[in-house]
Amino acid sequence: MSYTPNLYTKYIEVVVPHMQEKFAYKNVMQIPKIQKICLNQGVGAAVNDKKMVDAAIEEMSKISGQKAQATLSKKDISNFKLRSKMPIGARVTLRSNNMFEFMERLISVALPRVRDFQGLELRGFDGRGNFTMGITEQIIFPEIDIDKTSRITGMDITFVTSAATDEECLELLRTFGLPFKKNIK
Repeated sequence: MSYTPNLYTKYIEVVVPHMQEKFAYKNVMQIPKIQKICLNQGVGAAVNDKKMVDAAIEEMSKISGQKAQATLSKKDISNFKLRSKMPIGARVTLRSNNMFEFMERLISVALPRVRDFQGLELRGFDGRGNFTMGITEQIIFPEIDIDKTSRITGMDITFVTSAATDEECLELLRTFGLPFKKNIK
């Protein structure tokens, strides 16, 4: 018995027919899909306190449901007391079922917990069909215990899609249920 995430079922039953109708693709394989979701958290104060990176890795692992990796600095920067190959952040790349599970939790649980949330900004598109959004507080995820958190940090979430244009990516993510701001002109 295999498990299928709800958003994957929604992709097959709702998103694919909607995208086919809207953009009139000649082939089903042209319909864009989400390839991966990358979570990235930089911990600038980790230069002075090495335990902050360990805490960030632990929090990212709880949020994503997958083991996070430490990101290492590439250069020596003396003004920041930074040495090469020093851990300064955490990252996770989610694919397949983990990706759909994280996206469902983000849409239905985490984003509604953001204070004064008006919708996602449309300026996070990169021109190649990918979307990046920033979160200022990691405590919007229910997996994080506020009392055990030593410091509130943010993170970047990047949706990497196979869409050729930003319009296709926007329509794909909007159909999945990401709450974007209305385009006011």
